[in-house]
Amino acid sequence: MTELVSALPPDDQAELERARVLLESPGLAVQLANVIGTPIESLMRGLPGPASRLVDKAARKAVEVAFDAARRTLRDENAAAPSLRLHQVAVAGSGAVGGFFGLPGLLVELPVTTTTMLRSIADIARSEGAAPGEPDTRLDCLQVLALGGTRPDDDGAESGYFATRAALAQQVTAATRYVASGVGTGSAPAIVQLVNGIASRFSIPVTQKALAQAAPLVGAATGATLNLIFMRHFQSAARGHFIVRRLERVHGEVAVRAAYARLAGAARKR
Repeated sequence: MTELVSALPPDDQAELERARVLLESPGLAVQLANVIGTPIESLMRGLPGPASRLVDKAARKAVEVAFDAARRTLRDENAAAPSLRLHQVAVAGSGAVGGFFGLPGLLVELPVTTTTMLRSIADIARSEGAAPGEPDTRLDCLQVLALGGTRPDDDGAESGYFATRAALAQQVTAATRYVASGVGTGSAPAIVQLVNGIASRFSIPVTQKALAQAAPLVGAATGATLNLIFMRHFQSAARGHFIVRRLERVHGEVAVRAAYARLAGAARKR
């Protein structure tokens, strides 16, 4: 086992370290706080129950819409490079609408923003050698939405990234079989469970974004900026995730995960 986990070539080891930095140091709350001038954590403590339920509803609806978009529209199209800037401009526009209408506008704006993010995530997946037209890749794209935040019950002994993947593994496997069968809709139990699992994690960055948009003096222009930060956050997570997945296809999941853990341990000692 020691030989196996030490076998990553230097170039792939460097790529894995790049992925680890992207996945473990997203800093969304910090970036949002820099824009609005207020710590997000302090705003979260004062979030009323009805507003929290509204955010949870918006997050679930966004994941449902994104799943439907993945099932219907993601194809193995050729692309020279991910259209990151084009997608960033698109979500800046929807963010301006959300910023103008405040928290209630989240229900309208978030599904649009999330679907646009999914297209960008698929572009990134394609650039890393994955095929978005394949059922497992479509669900892999959707899983990126769960990489925006960790829950208190996630395993702190391992990286948040692999803890999230492990938490969703059973739902992803069941949903992949269902999607591959080509029958039914998103109301199947396997899909509902996966959507719930992703939405419960996606609601964390959504709450941070919503609170930032609802802060005093935040309007349409700043709403566009916040959405741009939100998009870049998930583009970075997607890049890290699909670098890991590409390396796993070459070296195997066990070897990559062990090498990732060693890199994370070395980073903590620095």
